[in-house]
Amino acid sequence: MRIGVDGRELRAGVRSGIGRYVLEVLRAASRDGWECVVYGDRTTRLSVALPGVTLRVLDGRWTQWWDQVPLPRQLARDGVSAFLSPYYKGPLLAPCPVVLTIHDLFFLDYPGERRPLYRVLMTRLARLYARRATAIVADSAYSKRSIVERLGVSPAKVTVIPVALGPEFRPEPLTDAVRSRYGIGSPYILSVGNFKPHKNLPRLIRAYAALAERRRTTHCLVLAGGDRHRRAGLEAVARDLGVTDQVLFPGQVADLDLPALYSGCALFVLPSLEEGFGLPALEAMACGAPVVATNRAAVPEVVGAAALLVDPEDESAVTAAMGRVLSSAELRDSLGRRGLARAREFSPDRTSGAVLALLREVCQGR
Repeated sequence: MRIGVDGRELRAGVRSGIGRYVLEVLRAASRDGWECVVYGDRTTRLSVALPGVTLRVLDGRWTQWWDQVPLPRQLARDGVSAFLSPYYKGPLLAPCPVVLTIHDLFFLDYPGERRPLYRVLMTRLARLYARRATAIVADSAYSKRSIVERLGVSPAKVTVIPVALGPEFRPEPLTDAVRSRYGIGSPYILSVGNFKPHKNLPRLIRAYAALAERRRTTHCLVLAGGDRHRRAGLEAVARDLGVTDQVLFPGQVADLDLPALYSGCALFVLPSLEEGFGLPALEAMACGAPVVATNRAAVPEVVGAAALLVDPEDESAVTAAMGRVLSSAELRDSLGRRGLARAREFSPDRTSGAVLALLREVCQGR
């Protein structure tokens, strides 16, 4: 079989959850001896050389044209057996089965960012793509329920496959060089991700500011992510609360440094209002960090009993949970051990290997 994969999320110097997903599927395919063609545009880069994996650059005009014109033509020329899209969309007239990956449906209605007409049009498009796809991958049972309800597809069409953890996520020493690179001095509370509204970071800053002074003076809050557009708003929240010097924005963290940053934190917090999976929490657990996480959406089914769950809209509860972890070495150690054990459950067979198994099924006329 020859598998095609949309690899436009693979770009030099850019880290995204979708990019991680694509890379781990490609790693698994390469290990199993599959032949894969990665389709990208002029910005696409393969950061690692993988046997059997080749990159084909297509004319990168506007994205809908790329999806529907040059991509299906090239799939036919290359004799691709099945095509994997890491998005909710794919070619409507493909010469082979198409498997979509719908991580979540937040693109339909980010709070305060979308107009009603946009939501209606995007929902209709998403339903069309889902109807035409041969199969759909959802990261979690929570996402599957949302896909079935909002896009009107049969539950049998949607397979729940967790996102894979990269092998690099394991306990690593936090060196002085890494600390210096990101301007982190004192012990720190860490959050990693973009700064979109559903990440709930203003509440996290306010919860941090409400910590006992002795905790704030010994632990800074590090909000890691390259979302410069929304950073100013978060900086304003910290300034109004008088914690500007204690809330750090190190920007985008290099892939090589991220495991050490997770490993070195006193506490990792994921306070999201919505998550289709919650990969940063799992990455932090794999590095031995104690985790406080939202009790919403897919996160509880991902972290299990290995994290301290909290209502993300209750700032006092978030403050209390952080305070409990920071004040108890025994609780930190317990959460760290449970997190490491939980992360081991997300084996390659259960994650990327399951994606390959699904692709094999659709090629064989599932």
